[in-house]
Amino acid sequence: MERTIVTLVGKDTVGIIAKVCTFFSGNNMIILDNAQTTVQEYINMMMIVDTSKYKGSFADLTEGLDVVAEEVKCVIKAQREEIFDMMHRI
Repeated sequence: MERTIVTLVGKDTVGIIAKVCTFFSGNNMIILDNAQTTVQEYINMMMIVDTSKYKGSFADLTEGLDVVAEEVKCVIKAQREEIFDMMHRI
């Protein structure tokens, strides 16, 4: 399994989660875990996504998420799990 950490931050509006989930499902990716916090009108979401069946490169994935981010007017970032783990080791 190839896991990717995806974060989304921005102003909450109707359809944000639907657009992100549509992108994932359209590219054979499964959301394994999800945590979300909404404070007033702002959303902060972190997802662990199985990208092992994704056909494109990691650069393609980040470019696709950039397009979704522009549509929903949020910041969406992706990191490979091993990089995320190394950055957060004590």
